Amino acid sequence: MPPTSGSRQSRPAKHDAPPTAPAGEPVDPWRTLPIHLRLDDSDSPADVVDALFLGRFTTGEQPFARGASLDRVKSGLTLLPPDAVVLRQARDKDRSATLAEGDGWTVLVSRWSRGADVTVAAVSDELAESVLHSAVADAEDDPEPQPETVTMGFWYVSPRRGPYRTTRQISAATWEELRGNYTAPVADAMDGLMKVTPDDIAGRLLLLHGPPGTGKTSALRTLARSWRDWCQVDCVLDPERLFNDVGYLMDIAIGEDDAAGGRWRLLLLEDCDELIRGQAKHETGQALSRLLNLTDGLLGQGRNVLVGITTNEDLERLHPAVVRPGRCLARIEVGPLTRTEAVSWLGSNDGVGRDGATLAELYALRRGTPTAAQVPAQPSDGLYL
Repeated sequence: MPPTSGSRQSRPAKHDAPPTAPAGEPVDPWRTLPIHLRLDDSDSPADVVDALFLGRFTTGEQPFARGASLDRVKSGLTLLPPDAVVLRQARDKDRSATLAEGDGWTVLVSRWSRGADVTVAAVSDELAESVLHSAVADAEDDPEPQPETVTMGFWYVSPRRGPYRTTRQISAATWEELRGNYTAPVADAMDGLMKVTPDDIAGRLLLLHGPPGTGKTSALRTLARSWRDWCQVDCVLDPERLFNDVGYLMDIAIGEDDAAGGRWRLLLLEDCDELIRGQAKHETGQALSRLLNLTDGLLGQGRNVLVGITTNEDLERLHPAVVRPGRCLARIEVGPLTRTEAVSWLGSNDGVGRDGATLAELYALRRGTPTAAQVPAQPSDGLYL
């Protein structure tokens, strides 16, 4: 019965009984795996070209294959070796496929947008490598300039997989580009922090505290870029769970091999007010104790682990055990810019109050968005929203 319209038949068809050979004589591998290809109306001509390329490799006529992937092919190149004879070519809006051959070899060129895959099958490995080289040598264009990025890890507890880490490329400015976003005392303190090396590490806790919108997260992204040669920065997305789940904490603190390459790790915990405020011991149970144990207790011994915390709490409200001398690698209060600094940053004094402005407020002013200080208070009608 012919296949129904739009259906796609299973590519591997039934397997015949494997053939036998006289004792002592090997059976060609392709004969032990007979291939039956079935096409239907959901297959494209490019699919046919792909399948035809596999024929000579499958039968062993050309048993050696080499391949390469190119992200950005130079304009005007066919990626076909010299003297190639085109056997099949298919094009559609998404991709093209070209099948060509030469003396003892076959090449498949699959292309899409600026990228391409080139695969060669040949009678010898040396010939396959030579033909592939002639097809792709100097064929890739220089990559487009990309904004500076840094690899950051992200930890969270997955309902299906438990503690899980994924990575992303995060854009990060240089400290020279970012320095003007901070008031002078903060910028001076950050100068030293950006230049820290493993030999400079005394405490294991990095604390950035101050009002929202002052640029704490931006500073941490730039710190990840400044330290990327010796430190991997990981952000914990569910810090409220980390120190209350021993298994999760052990996976992060001990489950990773810090010894590989001698690299350090910085675990970032953002907006952890409840963990380190003065009442933390009473409110969060053992969470604070485990944090301190990770930074300078038995849990942290022999592990190249730093912990970075951001909080909106005032210094006076932080737990004294967190800020005691010797525990912090750095403790920086990130505040708003002064009025003079804010006017210089903005290039205008419009909207800047006498107490200055936070970085978030300055960006709002630059966009023409009123800040909270500029929005007139509304008379109360006794209702709360």
